[in-house]
Amino acid sequence: MNKKIRFFQSIHFKIAVIFVLLLLVALEIIGAYFIRQLEEQMVSNFKDEVHDRVVLLEYNLKTSLTNTDEKEKKKEVQGLLTDFSGSNIIEAQAVDSNGKVVGTSDISNQNSVGQKTPNTEIKQALLGNQREQTYTDKTTNKRVWRLVSPIFSDDGNTIGVIYLKTNIESVYTQINNITLIFFTGSAIAALLTILLALLVSRTITKPISEMKKQAIRIAEGDFSGEVKIYGQDELGQLAVAINDLSTKVEEGQDSTEAERRRLDSVLAHMTDGVLATDRRGSVIIINETGCELLSITMEEALGKSILEILDIEAEYTFRQLLETENELTLDFSTPMEELILRADFSLIQRETGFISGTVCVLHDITEQEKTEREQREFVSNVSHELRTPLTSMRSYLEALSDGAWKDPDIAPQFLEVTQDETERMIRLINDLLNLSRMDAGKGKMELEFVNLNELVGHVLNRFDMMLQNNEETEKRYRIEREFTKRDIWVEIDADKVIQVLDNIMNNAVKYSPDGGIISCHLEEQQHSVVISISDQGLGVPKKDVPHIFDRFFRVDKARARSMGGTGLGLAISKEVILAHKGKIWLESIEGKGSTFYISLPYEPYEEVEWE
Repeated sequence: MNKKIRFFQSIHFKIAVIFVLLLLVALEIIGAYFIRQLEEQMVSNFKDEVHDRVVLLEYNLKTSLTNTDEKEKKKEVQGLLTDFSGSNIIEAQAVDSNGKVVGTSDISNQNSVGQKTPNTEIKQALLGNQREQTYTDKTTNKRVWRLVSPIFSDDGNTIGVIYLKTNIESVYTQINNITLIFFTGSAIAALLTILLALLVSRTITKPISEMKKQAIRIAEGDFSGEVKIYGQDELGQLAVAINDLSTKVEEGQDSTEAERRRLDSVLAHMTDGVLATDRRGSVIIINETGCELLSITMEEALGKSILEILDIEAEYTFRQLLETENELTLDFSTPMEELILRADFSLIQRETGFISGTVCVLHDITEQEKTEREQREFVSNVSHELRTPLTSMRSYLEALSDGAWKDPDIAPQFLEVTQDETERMIRLINDLLNLSRMDAGKGKMELEFVNLNELVGHVLNRFDMMLQNNEETEKRYRIEREFTKRDIWVEIDADKVIQVLDNIMNNAVKYSPDGGIISCHLEEQQHSVVISISDQGLGVPKKDVPHIFDRFFRVDKARARSMGGTGLGLAISKEVILAHKGKIWLESIEGKGSTFYISLPYEPYEEVEWE
């Protein structure tokens, strides 16, 4: 916020005050020196003038004081003192060598004539000592200069004294008048100086004010203005520098803004989460992907400790994180969703080596971890599935090798078991090869338009035929059908879809109770056709439903192996349906049965299109 500057706080006022203060200080110094010197000079001139007159008076009194005729002596002395008196002379007395007042110029003090003076200064002067003193008369409150000067004869003896009082106050009055004139002139000069200082300071402050306004505009992001250049002095050079600075700042800001937009674009479109902290570990930057991965809003993340956001406060301090860790694996999995992140840390260092923060890049490695885990489980499952028949075959073959082949009753049974186990391994290997080709995208699809009603009916007819031809079967079941009356033509690989339906029907037959009903529905929905196959079997526990299409997953492993399953049928079915851009899923209630759903993309065709 641009706070308004009062006049008394402005440089304009301060420059004027400085000018005036400098002038006043100079005038005061000059005035004090001038007045002091003037005072000393005027006082000295006054005293010198009086001394000159006193010398003349002494010369004239010297003859009169040696006159033996007292009456004549007094008359001559009085005449000389009367002539001597004048302006600035308050009183002039003549005293003979005996200390008697011979005459005085003060008419009011004529009674002292002929009297011996009690004045100690006159007595001292009779000894040959001249004395002078300036004092203030208590009666008139004016300054008086008193001179007591001895009168010497030609042979050097003291024959008398001149006692003189002068009005030196007039000199000081003149000095005061001159001082008043000086200070009046100083005041006028100060006023003129204030006006000139304001004018001069304006020539300085106006460019500065324009520079300040331009600096404020630059700070607010407005680079359109330009400081006016008033001259080629330092202020003019400063104005040129500010104009250049404005241009360079604008260019730098444009470049910085472009870089920021590029950085924001990069951060916004990164598939990895990015966090940046200051040197205390507080988050100052986080992109949208980082917020999504950590399930936090940008407002909640900014300013928070990265240790708190990554939930590693118990294991690390920020210093330990900077010094010892370059990579961390963080598990944010919940019962509803699996999420594993890898955090890579990189220090933000200046050229001096000072660490000003850190950058953390979050990679979602959930699928990678899941794939690696599945690979480990796959290898383990394949090893286990192959080991079981191989172990069984080895046992029977060893028994045959040890002589069981000679027994006509046992040998055929052992050979039949060996053949069954071999076929089981062949089925397992074929299933694995099919899955491998599908994973690699090499599974060929022989697509053709097929009447789905007839295809599903053909599969169900085969299972009905199997039930009728096998009178010795231990389990009886009934297949119910509910198809849409409209013929549905879809583009599919018929063999692969039949394989899927066979897998699901085999499971339904295996797990249905004796006398159970297997229901098959075929219905048309918007942009898709849905096949559902339901049984009345044991059902699948709720916790196992999400894994039913995983490879080698079995709800009841012992029972599944006894029925000859490889654990790959549903996994293959899922891959086949996904290859058709469809969906397959299971709904099951434990103890009541299961329903498999297959959804395939479907666009209705009118018969005229086929004609």
